[in-house]
Amino acid sequence: MRSPYELLIFDWDGTLMDSTAAIAEAIQEACADLGLPVPPTLQARYVIGLGLTDAMRHILPDLPDSEYPKVVDRYRLHFLRRDGGTTLFPGAQEMIEDLRERGYMLAVATGKSRRGLDRALEATGLRGLFDATRCADEGFAKPHPGMLMTILDTLATPSEKALMIGDTTHDLTMANAAGVASAAITHGAHEREALVNCQPLVMVNNLQELREWLLPRP
Repeated sequence: MRSPYELLIFDWDGTLMDSTAAIAEAIQEACADLGLPVPPTLQARYVIGLGLTDAMRHILPDLPDSEYPKVVDRYRLHFLRRDGGTTLFPGAQEMIEDLRERGYMLAVATGKSRRGLDRALEATGLRGLFDATRCADEGFAKPHPGMLMTILDTLATPSEKALMIGDTTHDLTMANAAGVASAAITHGAHEREALVNCQPLVMVNNLQELREWLLPRP
């Protein structure tokens, strides 16, 4: 037995990669370096999944547009210092390999830059296991549906045969806008109640539960 979906589209940070704390701390330290208001952790976690400039605009709405690149550069500096210490959530690699062997098409839709995702795929050994990937700096960022629409078009898959899997309301809102079903995982950036309000098809606590839902035993 398996789910009725042919294409599984994963968010990266907070879904497959346990990087939520590292991202939030890097945002806070970037603001502190520049003498800007430091967002509380909950706010810093909320913007995870957005494109970097969009995230900084949300956190610092009164900052002149010309100043956002400075904040982004400082964020990248602090995140790269932590990047080597971030790891996949337990069971992530085994699940991706298993799903691939079972014949699913796999994709990634992420708020990371192309350079950041390529670095992460290389570091985790997951490069080559995904049929398509789409990043925030390649077009519309979340929660706009463009990222998903591009993946669906690239893999010639109708929306009803795809499932978006993510840990934030940005992931789920994007899926809703694209007419794609979604699964929410609660071990990442956004709180359960916020995820529930986006009406995902299923809520799971971790990747093991997701794997069991996708690949139920007969």
